[in-house]
Amino acid sequence: MNWLTDTKIPIGDAAEIFFLWLQDHAALFFDALAAAMDSMIEGFLWILQTPHPLILIAVFVALTWLFQRNWKTCLFVALGFLFVLNQDYWEEMTESLTLVLSACVFCMAIGVPIGIAAAHRPGLYRGLRPVLDLMQTLPPFVYLIPAIVFFGIGMVPGLIATVIFVVPAPIRLTHLGISSTPKPLLEAAQAFGATPRQTLWKVELPYALPQIMAGLNQTIMLSLSMVVIAALVGADGLGVPVLRAINTVNIALGFESGLMIVVVAIILDRMLRLERDQ
Repeated sequence: MNWLTDTKIPIGDAAEIFFLWLQDHAALFFDALAAAMDSMIEGFLWILQTPHPLILIAVFVALTWLFQRNWKTCLFVALGFLFVLNQDYWEEMTESLTLVLSACVFCMAIGVPIGIAAAHRPGLYRGLRPVLDLMQTLPPFVYLIPAIVFFGIGMVPGLIATVIFVVPAPIRLTHLGISSTPKPLLEAAQAFGATPRQTLWKVELPYALPQIMAGLNQTIMLSLSMVVIAALVGADGLGVPVLRAINTVNIALGFESGLMIVVVAIILDRMLRLERDQ
């Protein structure tokens, strides 16, 4: 079978040429994107690290009450954040939350409009489906290579890799929610003279809201799963002590930092889930 491998299709070489071409000809775009992302990251860091931790915990508890109206969930959120503070991982936790919040802003801003457009245009979704499959199945480590090429080392390449890996989730779930709107509701809106825009805002989006919120929840969970991978390119957060524990075979540090990621993930899931345990 040597004859087959001797005529190998140069996929990797073509990808390298393409990325190097982008690096040479789209430098201004990538510099502007990096500046915008860096400003957003700095803003979230200032919001999360400037107040006293207890004040921030109170804010999160208040948001939990606003979303859930359940004192048990509020107590759980408060105890979870106090546990993180007790373990002295507060700064790393806020850095990871910065990555998660920034990824949510970009992913929802990109994913919801694309999901709506795909729901209204089946042909568009058929074309997007293989791209979304590729984005979700390609190992996340692969995204770090072009991210480093375009943005260097730091939080920005980690955010870029996270967005690429996560954005298919809100696209798919928004598409599912909009496309599953019952036809009788759409026909009733049309019968009352609703325009397509009014139908979208007053019928489709309210009906699809649980799916869109599920997309937000998945965005947060998948972003948290990327904190360790993002640490490989210099992103701060809970992934840094995990990598340090791996490099030094430090069981205690690895268990502590890994547990903090789990605690933060559970807290955010309880805060944003639509089902209420009344």
